Amino acid sequence: MESSVDYVKLAERASGLISRPAEFSYIWGDALEIFRTEQPQAKVINLETTITRSDTHWRSKDVHYKMSPENIGCLTSAGIDCCVLANNHMLDWGVAGLVDTLDTLDKEGIKHVGAGRHLCEAEQPAILRAGKEARVIVFSLGSTSSGIPIEWSANEDRPGLNVIESRSDGAIRSIARKITEVKKEGDVVVVSIHWGGNWGYKIPHSQKKLAHRLVDETGVDIVHGHSSHHVKAIEVYKERLILYGCGDFLNDYEGITGYESFRGDLGLMYFADINPSTGRLRALRMIPTQVRRFRINHACEGDARWLEVMLNQEGTRYRTRIKRSAENTLTLEWI
Repeated sequence: MESSVDYVKLAERASGLISRPAEFSYIWGDALEIFRTEQPQAKVINLETTITRSDTHWRSKDVHYKMSPENIGCLTSAGIDCCVLANNHMLDWGVAGLVDTLDTLDKEGIKHVGAGRHLCEAEQPAILRAGKEARVIVFSLGSTSSGIPIEWSANEDRPGLNVIESRSDGAIRSIARKITEVKKEGDVVVVSIHWGGNWGYKIPHSQKKLAHRLVDETGVDIVHGHSSHHVKAIEVYKERLILYGCGDFLNDYEGITGYESFRGDLGLMYFADINPSTGRLRALRMIPTQVRRFRINHACEGDARWLEVMLNQEGTRYRTRIKRSAENTLTLEWI
């Protein structure tokens, strides 16, 4: 593939014609009404594409993603509050592409975290207002296990990402120190991590150990894991939420075959209710979705049931279960 137009043609072959041109809000589909109903205090996403017109790609990678800065309305139309950027596509178009991305997000007032013009900026958390007094503090880490080249690590005088392997145990200590510096009573702390491969349900021991260390040693309230193209297991550890793989919420893989058994077309909107006084998880509600014709749609009952069964199977080892309502909303239960 050399053009996004070819991806559109594949999707149309699989699901039918897509109207052209489309409004920026088109891609969000049913998600916009869900946002209006749920009214989340903060909308945090993993943005796995650069926002640039740079033509100089990273030559040692095979796949390079970008969107034009003129299409930033794709994010603003959904009211996205924060983009985590420490992932394996953020330097697809080199330092120029990364800086263009940061500049575009800054211009639109969208908070970003996990990448920067130098290490200090890449390490800094994003602080989001959640109501009158509460805040959501978001950190972003990238792991080389997701395909991030170690060369993408930021340093004192080089733009790049907050890559955890570049500092080993120092990364945990750094996050713990920064949380101590910024956290106030009532704040909820999220560490968002891009880790692991694209396919497969196995949770490596290293991921579980890292997630538990973040809870034990830094005071993190939510571990927001991603990279897998499909939904993975959920754990509640010491009453803190760990999402090992959120799956792709919106992508351009429609019509591409090879991994149908994982149902990468299905996603979840995660709405976590956290006690701001303690950081403990009170409830997690998830609304199943499906990407079709390059937009978010409510998943049908059969697809919601498929997600329920899969999450129950994968959650057994973590003592978590899923309960599905008549409206196909999934609710997490844990011991």
